[in-house]
Amino acid sequence: MDKRIRIAVQKSGRLNEDSLKLLKECGIAIDTGADRLKVSSPNFPMDVFFLRNSDIPQYIEDGVADIAIIGENILIEKPHQVDTLMQLGFSRCRVSLAIPKSDVYPGPSFFSGRKLATSYPNTLRRFLTERGITAEIHEISGSVEIAPNIGLADGICDIVSSGSTLFKNGLKEVEVLHRSEAILISGQNLDTAAQALVHKLTFRINAVLAARNNKYILLNAPNEKLDEIISLLPGMKSPTILPLAKPDWSSLHSVISESEFWEKIDALTAAGAQGILIVPIEKMVL
Repeated sequence: MDKRIRIAVQKSGRLNEDSLKLLKECGIAIDTGADRLKVSSPNFPMDVFFLRNSDIPQYIEDGVADIAIIGENILIEKPHQVDTLMQLGFSRCRVSLAIPKSDVYPGPSFFSGRKLATSYPNTLRRFLTERGITAEIHEISGSVEIAPNIGLADGICDIVSSGSTLFKNGLKEVEVLHRSEAILISGQNLDTAAQALVHKLTFRINAVLAARNNKYILLNAPNEKLDEIISLLPGMKSPTILPLAKPDWSSLHSVISESEFWEKIDALTAAGAQGILIVPIEKMVL
């Protein structure tokens, strides 16, 4: 029987959607039928397990699954014997402390002697201990934001993305304990065949992530400005330069980072570039 790699992803929610989108962009077909806890890809040797996010690290440590996509905050809250292979750049969030909007926040000392509700007791406890603060921690598994409104706690420690949920519940974010994003993890005892499949998958993931973080750029420029413009567009190795029908003009093709897009465009325009076109990249193999 041919080797198949077993990957665990979150059963539902935003991380589930982002994980399946990534696999699809890697060319891996997944049939996500309703209430299915295990599916097999028909075009890649992979089985997908849909599990609770908090349970996934233990499944990896026990060898039930080979690799997984999880939130980094899960491993920070409760470390396991797994290897982090790569950060994936999506499902970004932060674990933060929040208090009622009407409360004045002088600093971490605010929490001394207070009651705090959280689904991340270990993360919260480390934060308080490092600052010599004693507080009463109430561990609850969901709907943490409601705790101050029903008198259960004076503040909360929970996952924050946009902050809209805090706002709707009359809370404000006052401390960021750590920032998190989706990561790819693996077991520490994968056999050679599994490692080969993991390498094949991470190669595809890197191509997808590189494409997300870069854009293809085409522009026209007078030849006397080429050196200046090339210095702004190194590309993957160097820009492609093609002569135009118009004398003393050339077309440049290159790659530009999403993070410096607007700054580069301003600089290119100032250097004499014209007819600038920006095109999304589907895959990018470095």
